[in-house]
Amino acid sequence: MRALPGLLADAPAYVLVLVGLIVTVLGVNLLTRPLSALEVLGYYVGASCVLSGLGDVVGWRQGNRDRIVLVRGVAWAVAGLAIVVWIGRSIELLGPSVAVLLIVSGAGSVLSLLWTRTSAGVLRALFGVSEIAWGVMALWWPDVTLLVIAVLFGVRTAAFGVALVWHGARGDAPARRQARRWLPGVRLTSAVLIAAVAVAGLVLSDQFRSGVPVVDDFYDVPDRVPAEAGRLVRSEPYDGDLPAGLKAYRILYTTTATDGSPAMASGVLAVPDEPSGTSAREPTPLVAWAHGTVGVARACAPSLGRDAISTEGMPAMSAFAEHGWAMVATDYSGMGADGDFPYLIGPGEAYSVLDSVRAAREVPGVQLAEQTVVWGHSQGGHAALWAGQLASSYAPDAGVVGTAALSPAADPLGLAEVVTEDPGVPGASLGIAFVADAYARTYDVGLDTLVAPSARTIVREAASRCTSQAGTLFTILAGLAIARDQPILREPPGRGPLADRLSENVPTGPWSAPLFVAQGTADEVIPIRLTRAWVLRTCASGANLSFTTYEAGTHMSVLEPEAPLSRDLELWTLDRFAGVPAAPSCSAPVG
Repeated sequence: MRALPGLLADAPAYVLVLVGLIVTVLGVNLLTRPLSALEVLGYYVGASCVLSGLGDVVGWRQGNRDRIVLVRGVAWAVAGLAIVVWIGRSIELLGPSVAVLLIVSGAGSVLSLLWTRTSAGVLRALFGVSEIAWGVMALWWPDVTLLVIAVLFGVRTAAFGVALVWHGARGDAPARRQARRWLPGVRLTSAVLIAAVAVAGLVLSDQFRSGVPVVDDFYDVPDRVPAEAGRLVRSEPYDGDLPAGLKAYRILYTTTATDGSPAMASGVLAVPDEPSGTSAREPTPLVAWAHGTVGVARACAPSLGRDAISTEGMPAMSAFAEHGWAMVATDYSGMGADGDFPYLIGPGEAYSVLDSVRAAREVPGVQLAEQTVVWGHSQGGHAALWAGQLASSYAPDAGVVGTAALSPAADPLGLAEVVTEDPGVPGASLGIAFVADAYARTYDVGLDTLVAPSARTIVREAASRCTSQAGTLFTILAGLAIARDQPILREPPGRGPLADRLSENVPTGPWSAPLFVAQGTADEVIPIRLTRAWVLRTCASGANLSFTTYEAGTHMSVLEPEAPLSRDLELWTLDRFAGVPAAPSCSAPVG
């Protein structure tokens, strides 16, 4: 845009107004709908780079004989042509390419101070610092790079267009404006502020990037891995923040991937410090825990942190020391241990849960009972239902005597339809991204087939982050921006290649052991109506199921220690371990 004032210096006032209106409309469109037209954005960024380069070249020819200006102008023009001809057609190449251009351009401006120590050189260096900061941030956060680029170009273009309209209406061309004494001071102040904001943003971005868990060598696959699923490969003490009265071990074990191939998984086993009462000489009853959504990347494994088994986000934890129970909490395959994470993919989740039970019984110095009750929440509720469904065929030796699914994602297809109907809800983009990534890795459905071009970078970045990371906020914000323009998925989940795969991951039974399903009526993540509909279908199929709802309970509040669900779950689990017959049919209202 810097070249336009020179080009329009002698233009009539009406031309200024007309060009200004066109430029303003273009800027506002980029600002309000930054990702709705990929080629427009690419071509516009390229054209802006070309015009910026021409502006430097024109300035050099008009008397500014600084070689840096000439070199930078030529570089920007060449880069702009490359974007227009090639890169602008690829949304995944456009962002990183512009980021590199910003860094290179900014570095050139800063280095120019070595031989051009003028006020103009200082201004150029300050703007160069901001360019470097923006470029680095763009590389750090690829999922928001295009959004930032579009917004920056949009603001700049709209402001320039308004200025053209204003000067055209007044009848004075930009090149004929009288110089003002205070203008250099304003420019210097603006440059300092812009550089300070950019550097502050860079520092803040670095803080957001910190704290990512590191996968250590405990999760490395040994040279000799047992061929049989459910075998313990290694264990070591786990020093997380455990509930009182428990000690724990981190475990690595063999399991089965969704496609039936051998896989590895990790987890944590917690046992009472000292068995109490009559249980001191008896094997310890075992609860298998399936955790909810924490991400789909290896580094998201709960066993890497200190809260794999905790009173936070896990119900009835005081019952373990009180009754002498143990808990094994799987990370699932592909999280911690290398592999593909089976997010809302029933068989893969179930195998990890059931094999964690088998492996836990091989931990040295631990004596576990033959009976197991499976608990799971949210995504883990889906995993628990599948574990209960496959227990008798895949792992009868796991001894599953009951399955508790809490706020379960029991209907992945229905949930996907709900989420995509209102993608503007914060966090919806994460769920869509996790499903798209996991299903593309597991099934014969490519990510490019499932996901719209403008959302592919966001989906890939979301799949590399954990929900506990501060940086996930960028993915959520970028997802909200895209959702306003267009869906993340190419087709609604109820149609196309994703629909069949989601449908086949709805657990339908049969279950050889009783089910306990519980959820709050104010659940903001999984609509209670979906669970009620699933329960009605499951009851009609003859399942031994108890369904309990908690008035005004939210997705996480039902898990709080004092919430009634904890006591209900504790009593139901005590009955399963004691062999008390469960209710013969659905025992709680579903309406």
